Amino acid sequence: MKLNAIEIRNLSKSFRGMYAVDHLNMTVPVGAIYGFIGENGSGKSTTEKLICGHLVKDSGKIKLFGKKHTDAGVRARVGALIENTGCFPNSSVWDNLMMQAINLGLPNRADEIERVLKIVRMEDSARIKFKSCSLGMKQRIGIAMALLGDPALLILDEPINGLDTDGMRIMREILVDITKNYGCTVLISSHILGELEKIATHYGIIRQGKMIQEISAKEMDSRARVFVSLKTKDMTGAKAVLKGRYGNVKEEDGYLRVYDVGNTEEIVEHLMKNKHPVREIFKNKIGLEEYYVELMSKKEA
Repeated sequence: MKLNAIEIRNLSKSFRGMYAVDHLNMTVPVGAIYGFIGENGSGKSTTEKLICGHLVKDSGKIKLFGKKHTDAGVRARVGALIENTGCFPNSSVWDNLMMQAINLGLPNRADEIERVLKIVRMEDSARIKFKSCSLGMKQRIGIAMALLGDPALLILDEPINGLDTDGMRIMREILVDITKNYGCTVLISSHILGELEKIATHYGIIRQGKMIQEISAKEMDSRARVFVSLKTKDMTGAKAVLKGRYGNVKEEDGYLRVYDVGNTEEIVEHLMKNKHPVREIFKNKIGLEEYYVELMSKKEA
């Protein structure tokens, strides 16, 4: 039987009689980067806090690596960055990490701090005061703190929100490095689905406290709708011609999209016959964001 990093069954948590998490099921395989997706108020942060033991569940079961999440041994294998880093602004990066290492009772604290700083690429920033760090640096410091003690599971709540392009790139590379080279499983929530799509191996989509769908990146790719994007001189005329034959045609981002058709030669030939020469054409699949929107619209229907 394959061991999972997280197994949740029928988990519920309510506040003032309203479910924040509603009989939720979740399975996170060992070694995964699990993208936890949902709109604000869907229950992502509450679920993460329940996993970490920051909140007490109403009902249901949470297992981490096959054991109850309240087990002291298994909780020591979990690192988390939820909401903020909790650092002292006037203390240096090094001193903040040292205080956390002392709090965790870690041996060889200096070596451990050097290890996590190297992982998050901040070896040269150890003496900078926390308040002088950029947002991206602060997020990486939070991850470094969560990595103290070499956890097997890392839980991150919106770690890439607000970062610039370079900051998001560095964060992606760090998270992939953590899983590939340090054997850590990562549960990460984010609204920036385009960035999440670049690294996630599995997804959990939640709405109103309920798990709508769990799917691997490979499964999602196989299910994702195929479309052909193209440009012509007369986009309006070409759209009418294509709609007459293929039905599902939309104009988005300056291209005509012909859905559920993969034969570009057939499309080019059809347009040429109707005096609409093609200037540009290529095949594609819908991405995570469009997949999410389509899934949500189906569930609401």
